[in-house]
Amino acid sequence: MSGPGVFGRYLAAALAARFASEGMGLAVVLLALERTGSASYGAFVLTAWLAPHVLAAPLAGVAAGRARRPRLFHVGALAGFTGAVAALAGLLGRAPLPAVLAVAVVGGSCGPMVTGGMSSLVAGLVPAGARRDRAYGWDSTTYNAAAVLAPAAVGLAAAAGSAAPAMAVLALAGASAAALAATLPFGGSTPAGGSPATASPAGGSPSAAPPAPSEPNRAGLGGGLAALWRIRELRAITAATTLAFVGLGSLTTTSVLLAGRLGSPGAGGVLMTAFAVGALTGSLTLGRLAGSEPGRLARRAMAGTGVALGAAAFSPSLAVAAVLFAAAGVCDGPLLTATLRVRADRAPEAVRAQVFTLGAGLKVTAASAGAALVGLAADVPPQLLLSAVAVLVLASALLHLLLSPREAGACTAAVTGPAAGSATAGAGRRSPGAR
Repeated sequence: MSGPGVFGRYLAAALAARFASEGMGLAVVLLALERTGSASYGAFVLTAWLAPHVLAAPLAGVAAGRARRPRLFHVGALAGFTGAVAALAGLLGRAPLPAVLAVAVVGGSCGPMVTGGMSSLVAGLVPAGARRDRAYGWDSTTYNAAAVLAPAAVGLAAAAGSAAPAMAVLALAGASAAALAATLPFGGSTPAGGSPATASPAGGSPSAAPPAPSEPNRAGLGGGLAALWRIRELRAITAATTLAFVGLGSLTTTSVLLAGRLGSPGAGGVLMTAFAVGALTGSLTLGRLAGSEPGRLARRAMAGTGVALGAAAFSPSLAVAAVLFAAAGVCDGPLLTATLRVRADRAPEAVRAQVFTLGAGLKVTAASAGAALVGLAADVPPQLLLSAVAVLVLASALLHLLLSPREAGACTAAVTGPAAGSATAGAGRRSPGAR
């Protein structure tokens, strides 16, 4: 169990790391355009940066679980991420493209530890129950805050003269994240009662105590995938959010096209900023509803986002579209909080890091696929594209409903057992299915 100061340092580290990650897409494209005059050059580098996420995610999760010195592993991953950002700032547009792509692949391979890998640490810093639920609300806020702040900072730095200083700012943020992460305790998660062993609320046998920090986790490479498939709550949230991100991954390009249809070709950034600010607001308000059941919260978030985006597709003006994008963001804000809570509650201790990194990797890959699909369909009227995005997000809410357990009861816990130290385990009279 850690004090508020330790969790505060975690939040600072997470915000700095995700600030660097969120800013990379825009910074790479701007710097490539500045130095080579070709946006496609930047697109190739960005693809090399994003592509390794889904492949590296399970490997990163296994390595994190097996590391004898988890602090060294996590800090090393952040340092590798930072080093790649700094190297790209110097090499992009100057060194041969294969060398630049190789650096991008190395940096992108560290990406899962910046997203899901960082979030997997929360269970070891905050005791289970309402406090951990609130902690995941704050953790999700770092994603949304970074999504608002990073593109703005990169754009301002580039407008002031060059995109190179923007890359330097991102590298500095990554270095700060690594330094802060080095000060965190890296141990097993702590149940609500503070005891290393947690009794099953379904009346089953006590779950095993988390391994001591000096005893590495020996879960195999397929352990995380098996958990995502075997545990219905994890399968439901992973499948639903992956489908949703196929749509949300195309939202940036679609917003630019929609703004053009509304007579303001350069205002696509206004719509995405409205969405990001709305998401930040939603995570700080709706996402802080610690008492709500996370699966139900996730479904409502996806349904609300889909409805708002569907309405935005037929906006008569840019102002109306911006308001509806903001409303969609408010609905989307709690989704990440709910997703993190489900992973923490239901993932077995042995594969928790894998579950977090795999979930993040799948969402990034889905978003990349969505961006590619909308690129192929760029000639389709933007209102139809945005309608398709809305349909995908609404379908993800339905998919979650169909895949979720039909009954909340002890039978689920008897088969799968709650994750050691999860919020479910310490929830008293709440049944595991009710989390």
